[in-house]
Amino acid sequence: MRRTALAASAALLLAPLTACGGNAVAGGDGSTVTVTVGYQSRTINTVTAGTLLRSLGYFEKQLTSLHDGRTYKVDWQDYATGAPITAQMTAGKIDIGSMGDFPLLINAARGEQLGRSTHLVSVTGYNLRGGLNTIVTAPDSKLTSLEDLKGKKISTSVGSAADGTLVRALQRAGIDPNDGIEKLNQQPAVGASALAGGSADALSQFVAWPGLLTYQGKAKALYDGAQLNLPTFHGVTAREDFAKSSPAVLEAFLKAEAEATDYLNSHPVAAAEKVAKATGLPAEVVYLYNGAHGISTFDPAVKPQLVSALKQDVSVLKAAKLTGDIDVDSFVDDHYAKKALGASYAKHLATRPPAAASEAWPKGAPETKAFKSPAELLAYVAAHSDGIRATYVPDATTGTLWFADKAVWVADREKLLPFVAPATARAYVSAHGGARVITYTEALERAA
Repeated sequence: MRRTALAASAALLLAPLTACGGNAVAGGDGSTVTVTVGYQSRTINTVTAGTLLRSLGYFEKQLTSLHDGRTYKVDWQDYATGAPITAQMTAGKIDIGSMGDFPLLINAARGEQLGRSTHLVSVTGYNLRGGLNTIVTAPDSKLTSLEDLKGKKISTSVGSAADGTLVRALQRAGIDPNDGIEKLNQQPAVGASALAGGSADALSQFVAWPGLLTYQGKAKALYDGAQLNLPTFHGVTAREDFAKSSPAVLEAFLKAEAEATDYLNSHPVAAAEKVAKATGLPAEVVYLYNGAHGISTFDPAVKPQLVSALKQDVSVLKAAKLTGDIDVDSFVDDHYAKKALGASYAKHLATRPPAAASEAWPKGAPETKAFKSPAELLAYVAAHSDGIRATYVPDATTGTLWFADKAVWVADREKLLPFVAPATARAYVSAHGGARVITYTEALERAA
């Protein structure tokens, strides 16, 4: 039954569209041109091509600087996931869109199927280990490992990067991702409600849902996607006909995205506050992912590691009957970004994520404080307990940043080590004699 439902879902997703074209850049009266951008405001790994970019107004400024005799209007269209953006792009109604790696592949497949090719033109945010996706359970759940998910109801969005993480994680745990669980194909918000209501035993979702639910005390981490050690990312896709007819407009977008990226990297706290204001998400959650040492690294360059990961993703989508073969090399086209960024593009390609660090965000402070070790952070928190807005620590195994008070803590003699998920903490304890799991309160007391 589950296989039948999945096949039906795939057929619906890939069915041809009958809608007419909409506000493409070629539209208008010759003097006023509308550029339509599809984005996901609350998928904060895409903010440099969406929420933050819109807030800063950089794209509009770049369009004004074209001085081609036209007046440009940007129509920003906000969606919860990548699927509706793809549907609108292949109907000719969205020119530029941003979405995660698995939806990007579906975007490529559907574009080819309908004769409306699209191309990956840049990257927004990425994590080289896969930490953007997390599997969480209810706060009072007795589930503590992937093996415990066998036969359980798990909510995810089929065809999303989070679904890909779930499939791969289950396979590594020896559980059939189709027959070994009951998969609930739900939008992130619906899945969050299902988890809260008890109709789902676990939730596998992408940024920022796992961090948000954990911060709110509505969930706890069961599996850190970085345990897969496979890159995940979000990127920008553009319609081929739009790119060819209006290359200067696409290049203006990519220049603006690079400017927004520089702003985020130079002003991480201010950027988090802007995104929080625009989305209603807590700034503390935005910073977890988009901060100076956050889970996501922002860079517009299409790095070879990410293209390689995209090719590996195709097999997962094919197994789920969501796509057939996809020519990833033809889908990827970074020549617009190379032209837009010039000599700096090579520098972007060479950049690496910043080193992991623990951070404290003091109340009222315009920036965070970084610490060399989790123990130093805890000592600071113990001495400033009433003046802390949020605290963050990197997982001792994967490097994934997490809220210090939500992490699983291990004491190994003098060392205090944080972990996102209980299974990785137990694995460390098993491999290090004398180490043991302790509470956050105990960790604070040891550090004080």
